[in-house]
Amino acid sequence: MSKRKGKVITEATTFKSRKVAAASIENTPDDANPSHQGICSKAFAQFSTGDIGLIESITVKNFMCHHSFGPFQFGPNVNFIVGHNGSGKSAILTALIVGLGGKATVTNRGMSLKDFVKTNENTADITVKLRNRGPDAYKKDVYGDSITIEHRLSSDGCRTCRLKSKSGHLVSNKKEELTGILDHFNIQLDNPVSILSQEMSKQFLHSKSETDKYKFFMKATLLEQMKRDYIHIKHTKMVTREQVERQEECLKDLKQEFLQKKERYENVASFSDMKVVLENLKKAMVWCLVSEKEQLLKQLKEDIEKEENNYKPKDNLQLCQTKIIQLEKKLQCIKSKIDTLREEQESLSEDNVKLKEQVKIISKAHKDQEVVYFRALNKLKQSEQEQNLLQEKLNKAKASKSLNSEGDSEYTKRQKSLSNLKEQLAELENKCTHLNQDIKNKHQALLKGKEELDKLRLEERNVQASYESKLKRKNQLLASRSNKLKRFGDQVPDMMSAISEAYATGRFLKRPVGPIGACISLKDPSLAVAVECCLRSFVKAFCCDNYKDEAVLQELMTRFYPKGNRPQIIVSPFSDKPYNIHGRKAYHPEYPSVMDIITATSPVIINCLIDMRGIESILIIKEKDKARRVMQHCRPPKNCREAFTVEGDQVYPNRYYTSDFSMARYLGGDIETEISMLDSDLENCQAQLSRFQLQVNSVTEDIVNMESNLNNTILTMKTTLASVNHVKAAITDLVTASEEQINDISSLEEVAQENQQKIEAEKQSVQEAKAELDKQRKMAEDSDSKYSSVRDRIDQLLEEIEPLKDEQLKLETECAKHERNLKILENKVKAHDDNIEGMKNELAQREEELQEYVAKAIEISPERQHVVGNTKSIDTEITRLNKKIKVYESDHGEQQQVVREYAEALALYREKTNQVRDLRRFIDRLDNIMSDRQNRYKIMRRSLSVRCKLYFNNFLIKMNCCGSMIFDHNNETLSIMVKPPGREEDGVSDMRSLSGGERSFSTVCFMLSLWEITESPFRCLDEFDVYMDMHNRRICLDLLLELSERQHLRQFIFITPLNTSNLPKSDLIKIHQLRAPERHRGQTEDEDV
Repeated sequence: MSKRKGKVITEATTFKSRKVAAASIENTPDDANPSHQGICSKAFAQFSTGDIGLIESITVKNFMCHHSFGPFQFGPNVNFIVGHNGSGKSAILTALIVGLGGKATVTNRGMSLKDFVKTNENTADITVKLRNRGPDAYKKDVYGDSITIEHRLSSDGCRTCRLKSKSGHLVSNKKEELTGILDHFNIQLDNPVSILSQEMSKQFLHSKSETDKYKFFMKATLLEQMKRDYIHIKHTKMVTREQVERQEECLKDLKQEFLQKKERYENVASFSDMKVVLENLKKAMVWCLVSEKEQLLKQLKEDIEKEENNYKPKDNLQLCQTKIIQLEKKLQCIKSKIDTLREEQESLSEDNVKLKEQVKIISKAHKDQEVVYFRALNKLKQSEQEQNLLQEKLNKAKASKSLNSEGDSEYTKRQKSLSNLKEQLAELENKCTHLNQDIKNKHQALLKGKEELDKLRLEERNVQASYESKLKRKNQLLASRSNKLKRFGDQVPDMMSAISEAYATGRFLKRPVGPIGACISLKDPSLAVAVECCLRSFVKAFCCDNYKDEAVLQELMTRFYPKGNRPQIIVSPFSDKPYNIHGRKAYHPEYPSVMDIITATSPVIINCLIDMRGIESILIIKEKDKARRVMQHCRPPKNCREAFTVEGDQVYPNRYYTSDFSMARYLGGDIETEISMLDSDLENCQAQLSRFQLQVNSVTEDIVNMESNLNNTILTMKTTLASVNHVKAAITDLVTASEEQINDISSLEEVAQENQQKIEAEKQSVQEAKAELDKQRKMAEDSDSKYSSVRDRIDQLLEEIEPLKDEQLKLETECAKHERNLKILENKVKAHDDNIEGMKNELAQREEELQEYVAKAIEISPERQHVVGNTKSIDTEITRLNKKIKVYESDHGEQQQVVREYAEALALYREKTNQVRDLRRFIDRLDNIMSDRQNRYKIMRRSLSVRCKLYFNNFLIKMNCCGSMIFDHNNETLSIMVKPPGREEDGVSDMRSLSGGERSFSTVCFMLSLWEITESPFRCLDEFDVYMDMHNRRICLDLLLELSERQHLRQFIFITPLNTSNLPKSDLIKIHQLRAPERHRGQTEDEDV
């Protein structure tokens, strides 16, 4: 702490000087009158509290004998901490000192920090919060309105410090930062005026030594620290003077050495002619280099001008952009037409469905009505036939009226036979019904069996196709053990050999690259399925630099691939550098793009996949749920079009497609694992084929049995139907014979009349049915006409859309081609601009080099030399002269070394001489400064002494006492004489004659006097009133409260074990009443008075 105080005193800022001066003027005794108190009260109403350095709260844990204590929320002005002995009053003050970085010895409560840790605990925590407001706040932007200082004391005596802002953010944990805060707030922990602990209070109140009082005065006013600093400066000055004397002795030897070097320098022979010639050659050399640089610069400027005047790349780019715009307009027009036609088609499709349903309904109604009509017509014809037969019978009956009834017995026999035949017919018809139902059931069972057989054969064909595909894949993988290209097809190695031969013979301008899948590898093999689902057919595609190479490659492919099954060929100019996709690439902090997880053997592959598939804008997200959440539940990442999961599912912002891939075919890394999986699949396929064969045989056998049973049932049905027809014919004959015997003419006539009426009614029904049939026919024809017109219009729209689609496809292809050309042209323009920019950079660099050469040339030769020869000839002549000079110097000594040694000796001699002279001047100036400082120190000491006397007398007057203070600065003593009221005439005035309470009050007055002349944001007094009687204590408290009201910007903390109930009611006073002393817990009750 002494070093810090010394720094504060010796390097005090003008701000703090103004602050102390203001405090001195403000606190003179003349201000301590009632009028000034009123002014202070008004001022206090405006400025109620201080801004910086005030203690806002203290919290302790496991400190001394307290488990948890606090937090204590202190008021900004006057705070009384009241409690019985042992309740923790002094522990708060000790925690304040230690919490602000004070040593254990300063507290007088322990010799080491580990003494403050509660018994059986490892650590103790202290938290002190200081106010940090107003314009003088310490690092306001960092700490805010308060600074929290946290100290942790360990049981081994170590401590850690943490400085936090108001928001709880850790700012620093360095001791230097805490020291800076205390210096800024002017907090002096070991100054008894700022913090007077209980032990020091006892010593101070009981001390009767005049020397101790004088030391207390010096320590409180920091004069003691200033005195120690001045002593340290005097000692430093004495040491410096001794060093100067030693330097003067060394300077004599240095001068002798310098004179020797000077004599050697003057005796060196001069060979100036060669030197002059060499210097001239060097000058000519540098200006010759400048001329050559200027020629190169001129040529480079001409090249740049030529390139800048070349507008062909930009014209081609603009032309291509114009074509693309025109194509896009045409494409947009065609798309709008197609959309219009599709909208009309969709509308007609809906009408078509409705009309189709309507036609079905009307056709059904027409057919039903037609059935009704023909049924009525047939019924009419049948009635007419019956009427004709009845008429014939009537005629016959009338003709045979004369016959007798001889055939009655024969008629009875016919009726019995007729009854028997009818019973037999009923049985046969019942049998036919059962047989018909049986045939229907067997037929349905047969159809189901055939359907099941067809389904089994279809599944068998699918399994057989899968078996053959997997067997072919297995053979490819077995072949790819020796040749990786066979994974892409058995014919690929032969085709690659043909490509190599064609390239060797010069048929290709640039060798094609492919297949793309063979040229890439994955950083994460587990993502092979996702990448294959993303690239799809591009895995087997080839890349060509130009269309001529594409034609040659197409010709080669015809040898190895059938038409319609050839790999795709992508034409794009090859580039040695990947595209710059900085502004187009999709970025996500967790998920990579397809471009990030693949590595290619050539930048051509990456550029091709960027052009054709946009791999820089496709993310790989392994989990399905996360893919949906990233792409669909919120806004997709910037530049991201789609994403793929590890299973190959494709995720768009508004849709989701499930992949049908289960295994990577081309990019899988582990061939053996895939072969073993294929073996397992082949075994499963063979087992399925065997099972299907058994099921097919079983179903075929069942179908044969069902067909045989069905044929037998049909034969039985035919036989039964023949019997039915035979019985019906016999019944008809018997009925006819019976009817001929009827001779009841009147009955026949009545029946004929009824039949005639029935025929008339049926005719009317036939006419009505025919009218309704005509109506239904007309409605059916109208609906058919409408349906046919809509259908024709739909067909017409389809015919109109097809050419538009072809045109759209053609335009899209052409637009894609122009876009590829646009990218090529943009790259050319960029390369052209980059070339110009590079040439300009080179020009700027060469200009800088020229300036450097010119600067060096001017430095060597201010005037430009007109050089006739070139640099080579000049360099040869310089080399020749250097050899001659070296030979000369080897004989006579090196001139430069002699000159250098002389210059070094001269410089060293001058430097040491100047140093000694400057130190002499500094010591002389320091003597003057210290003399002035000593005078100022004495003046300041005398001023502080006088002010302290005045304030002390002023405080004694309030007690109706009189007294004096005598400072003896030579003997360093301070005598205090006090005469209590009523004893003014006594000759004894020494404090030793006073009572304990009067002496304590006098000492408190001395303390208050020191408070008036010193600066500190807060004052702490511990048990200052324990030795006073109630009268003196009351007067002392009034003085303290009056002083606190005047100094409202400071904070006062008074610790007392006595009662505070007689204190006045004021918002400035806050009383902290501590509970009874219980060592196992510590709590406070805050009471605002």
